[in-house]
Amino acid sequence: MTQSLVLFQALADATRLRIIALLRQMELSVGELAQVLGQSQPRVSRHLKIMDQAGLISRRKEGNWVFLTLGDRQIIAPALAAMDAWDQEPDTERLADCARLSAVKTVRATEAEDWFEAHAAEWDSLRSLHVPEEEVEAAIRKILAPHPLGRLLDIGTGTGRMIELLGPGAERAIGVDRSPAMLRLARSKLDENTTVRIDWRQGDLYALPLPAASVDTAVMHQVLHYAQHPGAAIDEAGRVLTPGGRLLIVDFITHDHRELREQAAHAWLGFSNENMRRWLEDAGFENIHTVTLKGQLDVMLWLADRPHHS
Repeated sequence: MTQSLVLFQALADATRLRIIALLRQMELSVGELAQVLGQSQPRVSRHLKIMDQAGLISRRKEGNWVFLTLGDRQIIAPALAAMDAWDQEPDTERLADCARLSAVKTVRATEAEDWFEAHAAEWDSLRSLHVPEEEVEAAIRKILAPHPLGRLLDIGTGTGRMIELLGPGAERAIGVDRSPAMLRLARSKLDENTTVRIDWRQGDLYALPLPAASVDTAVMHQVLHYAQHPGAAIDEAGRVLTPGGRLLIVDFITHDHRELREQAAHAWLGFSNENMRRWLEDAGFENIHTVTLKGQLDVMLWLADRPHHS
């Protein structure tokens, strides 16, 4: 059976088209997908098996959780292009799906925000529980050292540690965080104890409160494992970087410490180098450099450039 026949057979179902539309927006667990579709998990799983066999979706297993995202770009891109060309207006069923998906997003965001608010005062110590922070910070300084920082953006700034570390070498610094409690602590810790000009802003990593091409260096330090859709966050970071600007991501490498999902609101149990590179390349980044640090939980640094040309 040819690839095209398998693909078209897999697409020839309204529920499976709804699933593709939902996974275009964010990664979902099987249970969340069943909730949004209003169908039983066994029924949804039967659809997912067909889609998996056709290469339309990809599964990520974490303990008892199974998360779903769209499949390989070479397979899924033509299908998405056809859907966009043929389905000019969303039907009422898909509009209802989007509304229920918003409810799932709200629940996730509320749970994470409640956790951050409750733990803001101990945030710096929590970040250091699983990796020697001094080693990570030395690696951050080293990988960024060859070029000026210029205008520095710390995405998900928390209590402002990255600005405290890197701010003295920047022209100015901007710290963005969704949590007001985090920003209050950052202000109280840094505003009177630094010579660098700092602008604190409340905002979401998917919609940064900054104009396009307005910063030279962006940092995401131990942020993406809380993100529902890391690729979208990387896209947004790319939007605000100037041509030639740099994005530094510091995060855990894939691990099996499942307790961090429940105890520390981690949405991802680390990242593989392959996944991170794919997201960076999809967002248009190039010249990706990595540094691996071994510890109780291994950490990787990914540094990528925004192209000078568009």
